[in-house]
Amino acid sequence: MKIKLLVLGKTDAKALKELIQKYESRLRYYITFSIEIIPDLKHAKNLSMIQQKEKEGQLILGNINATDRLFLLDEKGKDYDSIEFSKFLQKQMNSGLKQIVLAIGGPYGFSDEVYKNAHGKISFSKMTFSHQMIRLFVVEQLYRGMSILKNEPYHHQ
Repeated sequence: MKIKLLVLGKTDAKALKELIQKYESRLRYYITFSIEIIPDLKHAKNLSMIQQKEKEGQLILGNINATDRLFLLDEKGKDYDSIEFSKFLQKQMNSGLKQIVLAIGGPYGFSDEVYKNAHGKISFSKMTFSHQMIRLFVVEQLYRGMSILKNEPYHHQ
């Protein structure tokens, strides 16, 4: 199985980029992983919130294959601790999927169409994080989850 993290816009904070790359390279030891960046919308400030969500939604859905299983990172999603998240990953791997896609929405969240096409929502917190910081948290938790599944000492309980 492959995991793709689908994000809107670049990460411009050098320190975050370096940390994301660190966990991304560690994660690739366990599974095929990629981060796909959808460029920011041009002239977004001229769009209403709904228009922006719809345009971003079209871009997100345009980067999903029919065989992918889409999960949205959303504060109203299912809460997991790290052990539960590793079990979630194992369940996805056991299902025979080719790829799961974890999507981080834009500043206003996801369009209704994206929600309709998602297989589920995952919450990393009830708090709101910047779109750049959540990328790091996702990649680190994916790495942590895989290390838990391999019974490696990264995660302490």
